[in-house]
Amino acid sequence: MSLQGSKTKLMYEKAEEFIPYGVNSNFRYWGEEDTLVIAGGEGAYIWDADEKKYIDYRLAFGPIILGHGYQPVVRSVQEAIQEGTLFAWTTPAEIELAERITKMCRVDKVRLTNTGTEACMHALRIARAHTGREKFIKFEGQYHGMNDYFLFSTASSNSKSLGSRRSPIPSVVSSGIPKGISEYVIVLPFNDAERLEAIVKARWGEIAAIIVEPLMGNSAGIMPQPGYLESIRKLCSEYGIVMIMDEVKTGFRIANGGAQEYFGIEADLVTYAKALGNGFPIAAIAGKEDVMMTIHPGQVAHGGTYTGNVVGTAAALATLEILEKQPIIASIFKSGKKLMDGIDEILTEAGISHHMTGLPSIFGFTLGNDKKPMDFRDYCDSDDVLYEKLVFELIHRGVMPDGDGREPWFLCYAHDEKVVEETLNIFNDAVKLIKG
Repeated sequence: MSLQGSKTKLMYEKAEEFIPYGVNSNFRYWGEEDTLVIAGGEGAYIWDADEKKYIDYRLAFGPIILGHGYQPVVRSVQEAIQEGTLFAWTTPAEIELAERITKMCRVDKVRLTNTGTEACMHALRIARAHTGREKFIKFEGQYHGMNDYFLFSTASSNSKSLGSRRSPIPSVVSSGIPKGISEYVIVLPFNDAERLEAIVKARWGEIAAIIVEPLMGNSAGIMPQPGYLESIRKLCSEYGIVMIMDEVKTGFRIANGGAQEYFGIEADLVTYAKALGNGFPIAAIAGKEDVMMTIHPGQVAHGGTYTGNVVGTAAALATLEILEKQPIIASIFKSGKKLMDGIDEILTEAGISHHMTGLPSIFGFTLGNDKKPMDFRDYCDSDDVLYEKLVFELIHRGVMPDGDGREPWFLCYAHDEKVVEETLNIFNDAVKLIKG
């Protein structure tokens, strides 16, 4: 049964007339029958063009940390733009935002940009300029934006295209990427410290950076094994490699200071976006002074017309102030733990083999695995067909996680106890149906 009601279907057909496949991001395309047109959102809820309401656990792929249309943030933006939206100079708000990020996230310097893709792209360039090396290490199943260099062995890859675990192949996930780019990418399985150390020791003179999502934000939230991030930090320090922590998803979501605070690891460069602005477009590259000062005007390129724009900057200032003054993350973790525990209990009682992954504000679960997944290859052994069947039963009943189990469930401040209880009741009904 299609997810589209009559009005949504008409609007989607109109979208197809003017927009390729009716969407402005391929990740929003669920096929002709199930791609939705969303008319609005408030708090933890969204509704489509037919006014069908959903509890939203996609949260725009993670940016919404307070809730849709969160009024204190909206008002801050409305007030700020009265005096202009963009200037060819630094504004006081940019200075205030950079200062706040340095204090919250234990970094020395900050440059603003607009998207996670841009932040990761610039971070890699800075690392190359800083080290004088060109290659970098990334991990299978991790996604660092739409830049050509990163579109290898992401969560969109077919596991059969990855090669052996001992000698992985950089698997390109899109047409249109020059073949030669693969020569600069070294791909390794996540959580394999022994293999990582062997490669770094053998090839360190070529390697500018190791870029890592501290937890697998595009593979069900799989966590790092104890000591794994520490091993990356140690190798980078020992061999003069820039450690880039991609916190586009974890930043301001798992702790006020992000994954650096949560895991107690200090990277050389850190990228932020998503939750930084509660849904407004804003991103940042931050890090240690010696690495960040590599961005010397006229020597290392970094720029962008809309970097530090008033809209995104005002939204980020308001969002971070709220996070600092109120126990937002603690509240989300409380609700998220209740939801995780409830899902775990329901699946256990139903006799469905599963494993919970991630943290309460960004979690997932896999079905049918013999063992708890530690990396993307393990994730690929799960039962995607059963997961999709379960999730689409949820969606038809008004609970909206992503249809793809690789994308985690996101929670925001508006997911209160009442919303979680409603979700678990619907989840229980959906599990009973698929079991029956």
